[in-house]
Amino acid sequence: MAKELKDLTKRSENYSQWYNDLVVKADLAEQSAVRGCMVIKPYGYAIWEKMQRQLDDMFKETGHVNAYFPLLIPKSFLSREAEHVEGFAKECAVVTHHRLKNSPDGKGVVVDPEAKLEEELIIRPTSETIIWNTYKNWINSYRDLPILCNQWANVMRWEMRTRLFLRTAEFLWQEGHTAHATREEAEAEAVRMLNVYAEFAEKYMAVPVVKGVKSANERFAGALDTYTIEAMMQDGKALQSGTSHFLGQNFAKAFDVQFVNKENKMEYVWATSWGVSTRLMGALIMTHSDDNGLVLPPHLAPIQVVIVPIYKSEEQLKQIDTKVEGIVAKLKALGISVKYDNADNKRPGFKFADYELKGVPVRLVMGGRDLENNTMEVMRRDTLEKETISCEGIETYVQKLLEDIQANIYRKALNHRQSLTKSVDTYEEFKEEIEKGGFILAHWDGTTETEEKIKEETKATIRCIPFESMVEGDKEPGKCMVTGKPSACRVIFARSY
Repeated sequence: MAKELKDLTKRSENYSQWYNDLVVKADLAEQSAVRGCMVIKPYGYAIWEKMQRQLDDMFKETGHVNAYFPLLIPKSFLSREAEHVEGFAKECAVVTHHRLKNSPDGKGVVVDPEAKLEEELIIRPTSETIIWNTYKNWINSYRDLPILCNQWANVMRWEMRTRLFLRTAEFLWQEGHTAHATREEAEAEAVRMLNVYAEFAEKYMAVPVVKGVKSANERFAGALDTYTIEAMMQDGKALQSGTSHFLGQNFAKAFDVQFVNKENKMEYVWATSWGVSTRLMGALIMTHSDDNGLVLPPHLAPIQVVIVPIYKSEEQLKQIDTKVEGIVAKLKALGISVKYDNADNKRPGFKFADYELKGVPVRLVMGGRDLENNTMEVMRRDTLEKETISCEGIETYVQKLLEDIQANIYRKALNHRQSLTKSVDTYEEFKEEIEKGGFILAHWDGTTETEEKIKEETKATIRCIPFESMVEGDKEPGKCMVTGKPSACRVIFARSY
């Protein structure tokens, strides 16, 4: 194997360094010249594109349409909703001038002091304010509702500690913003979109998630309720992988968005917002990958099958080329993305290492003996198992194998999560178990004070109050592990990214 490709830090030695190494060595992303921002490289962006395409189809199936709203938001807009501005104030990048000029000393450019803006503009950290200011022009009557809009965009949040994909100052995402005539419609929309995210995570990313509602302390700034999907990474830490917010009438009141209802009375509009970001790339990497590199779910792999020839002469390569051409055509006819790598600038061993590092789900190899025997060597990336298969019907074999790999990596991730999910009844037991990682189900008295005490003392946060039972009895009332006060049900605690 090529050492420069395979020389990854082992997960058991330093999980954090393993992740950073893998993102860079697998050509997914790299640091940019702007501190805290990243360059998403073509291979990484190809994975994001597949995620984006699938999610976009799912949004459109539920009646949503795409629009685009400005990158720059007047500062005064963020002052309209008190909780919202407080939640994002420390992360905002501010535009103060609109022009540069040549430096008097002739060395480069300087900000022109004469070009100061009358009102500063904020680079969007999220778009609720600019969108609700726009919706005021779109909504007059109940007949104008619902509005089901989504936008694919970039946002800026001035993060101090950044990690590629997981937390960067600028990142890519989608943000849905919907407007409804009734509270019931808006709440149903917020839950519906959370379910879309959960389906995408499990069916396409092969990442098992827990659906639930956030505690008041962990809610989105300006929301009445925040629903979340939480995933567990291999190191036992939680990763918030998507959120959907019921905003009530907060933003409608802040921007005076009213409509005439069916009773001919004026009423404020009800709102939701929901989003997932390039953080999903981090979830994909950390859930499945191993010490040999990426392990990609076939449903999202840019290259699902790679074919590598091994040959002794140009004549033999031509024969293999002819044979493989037909196999490639059959695979593509089944909708499978395939790459035939017969480039002569890299040795087969280097290619094997490279595609293994990049997580290509299936590798097919044809050598001289395979050509004679009408066979190919098949290797599956998830288990690294190899077998020799006849070329007759190999396309249907590979099609089934891809689905087997998809199911297997989901099952493996689910088993891992279950093995690291436990219930505790006392705070001492909690402190001991949280050091081992994983999801801990414990009773909590519902107060912010207790929640903050636990976070301060253990670095664990409430990930969510789960909708469905995780373990037997977790929906039954009990006593808070810290204060002994009554608790309605167990909640999920974990350390997180």
